[in-house]
Amino acid sequence: MKKPISDPPACSTNLLAMNDTLDILGGKWKLLILHYLIQRQDISNTFKKMERDITGISAKMLSKDLEANKLVHREVKDTKPVTVEYSITKYGESTKEIINVLVDWGKLHRKEIMQED
Repeated sequence: MKKPISDPPACSTNLLAMNDTLDILGGKWKLLILHYLIQRQDISNTFKKMERDITGISAKMLSKDLEANKLVHREVKDTKPVTVEYSITKYGESTKEIINVLVDWGKLHRKEIMQED
């Protein structure tokens, strides 16, 4: 007798892992913020800079979820006015491969869709 193609417990584990991933990285801004911070690790990333560079983002979108999940570090500087800087954490860098694959797929998809039949 042939073995089933998918093992239900493994499938269930994979679905749970995918659900966790989408919960943490899903949403319009989270991956954009992570990508932005990964690409700019050597410079100060204040909210003002991010607001200028990521069109449409607002302070509320700099999700505390990313900080709570140890992907982003938020540091309040003792300046006047107060400055808040954001940086990617070492753990946050683990999303780099995922983000690069999504960027590559996005380019491929855009090329496919923009082709005229």
